[in-house]
Amino acid sequence: MASTTRRPSAAADRRSALEKRILSVIEELLSDGVSYTELSVEQIAQSAGISRSTFYLYFRDKVDVLLRLSGSLKTESFGIAQAWRPTGPDGGVEGLARTYELILRHYRRHAVLLTAINEVAAYDPVVREAWTTDQNRFIDNLVSVLEEEQRADRTPADIDPRLAARAMVQGGGQVVAQQVANGDSSDDTRVARELAHTFWYGVYRRPAVPNAG
Repeated sequence: MASTTRRPSAAADRRSALEKRILSVIEELLSDGVSYTELSVEQIAQSAGISRSTFYLYFRDKVDVLLRLSGSLKTESFGIAQAWRPTGPDGGVEGLARTYELILRHYRRHAVLLTAINEVAAYDPVVREAWTTDQNRFIDNLVSVLEEEQRADRTPADIDPRLAARAMVQGGGQVVAQQVANGDSSDDTRVARELAHTFWYGVYRRPAVPNAG
């Protein structure tokens, strides 16, 4: 009796391989100093060894490419952030510092892509909305963590989890982006430690405000 288990087709394998090649080529071209706005579909296709028509089989346009790249970038950083818990195996302020350092390393490996995303998000509402939606995923995760800490009486009840999470994600994201764009990589550990201490003692373990008498 023939097996009913479906296996990926050769066509699907080729498609996946080609998509990865195109995405890799984008980063290589950006690393050569070309801005994303200046980059043409012709350059991308030629560098990937394909025709323009083949490119359009996989992507609608340059914005679609950037959306896929930004999605991949954020998915990996979200995995790093989500793995940390205040009382987990690598919890506490030092574990949080290591988490920020891993995120900094991740974005440094893809620094040209981060620059391109910020470049295009400044004028393209689709890219900007996608980037904002990804931020909301980080915020929702932190809200869940903070509420759990409050239920366990480890984080003060007077903290607004959503406001605090927004400040951490948006403020921390700006620090990370600026450090990757303009800072020296030798300072990444110190920057990660400052972020961790700021949020650990300013949010997670902030002293409770005494009730006014």
